[in-house]
Amino acid sequence: MELEVLGRRGHREGGLTMAAISFVYTIARVAEMLGVDEERLHEISLGLDPEDGRLWVYGPGEDATLAFTREGVELLEQIIADTQR
Repeated sequence: MELEVLGRRGHREGGLTMAAISFVYTIARVAEMLGVDEERLHEISLGLDPEDGRLWVYGPGEDATLAFTREGVELLEQIIADTQR
C-alpha cells in the first residue's frame, strides 16, 4: 500500500495548481470598459465557455447576470479588435 504525500495545505505535492478567480466583471461593466453595447457584447460572447472566462452570477430568485473574468475581458477585447479589421 502506498500513501499519498500531502503538502502543508493538505494538497497533493506536484499536482496541477490553478489560480482562483477572485473577482468578475458584470456584462454592464465590461460593456462600459470596452465601449460596446451590452447586447452586442452578449452576442459576441455566446461562443465562449466558462474556461474562456464567461460565467453566470446568480442572485435571489431567478436573477442572473452574465459576468467575465479578467481573462474573459481580454478575450472579448481581442475578438472585438479582430472583427474591426
